[in-house]
Amino acid sequence: MKAFTLGAAITLAFSATAFAQAPTWTVPTESQRCPSKWGAADERGSANHQKPAAVLNAAKLIKSGEVIELAHVLGPSMAFFGTRRFDMHAKRTFMNQFSNMRGSNEEIIITELGQVGTQFDGFAHQTHLNSWYNCQKVDENVDRTGFKKFGIHNVGALFTRGVLIDVAAFKGVEMLEDNYEITVEDLEGALKKQNLTLQAGDAVIIHTGWGKLYGKDNPRYVKSCPGIGVQAALWLATKDPMLLGADNWPVEVAPNPDKQLSLPVHQIALVVNGIHLLENLKLDELAQKGVGEFAFVMQPLKIQGGTGSTVSPIAVR
Repeated sequence: MKAFTLGAAITLAFSATAFAQAPTWTVPTESQRCPSKWGAADERGSANHQKPAAVLNAAKLIKSGEVIELAHVLGPSMAFFGTRRFDMHAKRTFMNQFSNMRGSNEEIIITELGQVGTQFDGFAHQTHLNSWYNCQKVDENVDRTGFKKFGIHNVGALFTRGVLIDVAAFKGVEMLEDNYEITVEDLEGALKKQNLTLQAGDAVIIHTGWGKLYGKDNPRYVKSCPGIGVQAALWLATKDPMLLGADNWPVEVAPNPDKQLSLPVHQIALVVNGIHLLENLKLDELAQKGVGEFAFVMQPLKIQGGTGSTVSPIAVR
């Protein structure tokens, strides 16, 4: 009991010191953020934009039929955040003993399939305390087989207008600096330069240039990164996108300039507004060709009760 009391006292003393100054952003209360604008029982959030009209609108952007892949290859050169891993073991299985002597090869893959490589975040991935998007409770909806609500298998195919906001080009650099916080002014300036406007239901993709480090300098890639800050995320949320993506590992700037905050944009997007995130995108070809508007196509893996999915999105123009 004494050890517990002492530990609790130390924790309280540390907290009082660490949080003496109010953070620059706080999670809205449940009464402020719930129910979702999509309804109290909604689990789809921004994916509710995926209707036939979104497909038809995106299809109008296809002029040449060129397909540009936006995903990195799953393999040993990937950049991993934390203890995530991807191990593939080839299986030379057997030679079938028939006249045509058909051989068979397979593989075993050991990985966090929802959270490695170019990957898509579902709403089960992030919380505020015990509360998900739409104020659903984690401990009421989980067992050893996965999450009973917000499973990534429910998202389905996404086919919508994609918009690349090339912030790196707007700032006149190939790659934004480590820890650069993208502002609302940066986003507005880049969109104006590209003569683009955002529409509800867009897949909004942000080019920082940070992806140039992926597979080449992985320690630097995952240590920090440029990305959108809190105010930029709040501004983008008002544009009602289907998803927010970037060529970095968390979409947002990391670490956050406010040392009291841990990846707040994840909560702003996934928990508060029900907007999906798409991370570790490969955007070099898209940016090099100056493609700002395109048909965005993606299908998450149907992982029952999963928090996210490795994906291979494409841009078609």
